[in-house]
Amino acid sequence: MQTVLIVIHLMVVAALVVVVLLQRSEGGALGIGGGGGGGFFTGRGQANALTRATAILATIFFLTSIALTVLASLNHKQKSIFGGEQPAATQPAGTNAPPPLPEGKGGLLDSLQKMQDQKPAAPAIPPAPTGPQVPKSQ
Repeated sequence: MQTVLIVIHLMVVAALVVVVLLQRSEGGALGIGGGGGGGFFTGRGQANALTRATAILATIFFLTSIALTVLASLNHKQKSIFGGEQPAATQPAGTNAPPPLPEGKGGLLDSLQKMQDQKPAAPAIPPAPTGPQVPKSQ
């Protein structure tokens, strides 16, 4: 279903671009196309038809965009960044606590706690010299 809707969406986008480019320029600031007469469609009736076609294609574009967004949100699975995938049904209703982690899987907070509990070994520092090291002559 989503693939069909994407294909329809892309065809509407292409048609919308073509219809907008076919419309007569009103002599805008860019100067592209000259803004003069002699365009592909020169009559008032064609301009109304292109305006109506633009409005219809824009409406279809917005509807397909909304439909694609709704379909994407229906297929989305909720994921937790602290553990594996957690279904939303495991959390008791009315609490804000995260769902419990499965056995054998530690979350991010558990890893940080383990790292903090481990004390690093004292680094081996050579004793500091007591005075300047000058070679003695014989």
